[in-house]
Amino acid sequence: METKKYASYADIEKDLEILKVEKDINYQKLVLSFQKTKESITPQNIVGGFFSSFKEYVSNSYPTILQSILPFAINWFINKKRGN
Repeated sequence: METKKYASYADIEKDLEILKVEKDINYQKLVLSFQKTKESITPQNIVGGFFSSFKEYVSNSYPTILQSILPFAINWFINKKRGN
C-alpha cells in the first residue's frame, strides 16, 4: 500500500469522512448478518434442518436400503407361509 500525500487538511478530513462512512456501513452489515443468524437458529429451523438432511440421506440411499432389507423380508414371508 502506497503512502498517500495530502495537499491540505480538507483532503485529510474528506478521506477520514469516507473511512468513517465505510466503517459504519460494514458495522451495519455485521449487525444485519448477526440478526439473520440469530433468527435462523430457532428450534424449528434446527429440527427442520435435521429432518430435511435425514430425508435427503434416506432418499439417496433408498435403493441400498431396499436391497439390504428385501432378502430378509422375503425369507420372513416364506417362513411365515410354511409355518416355521
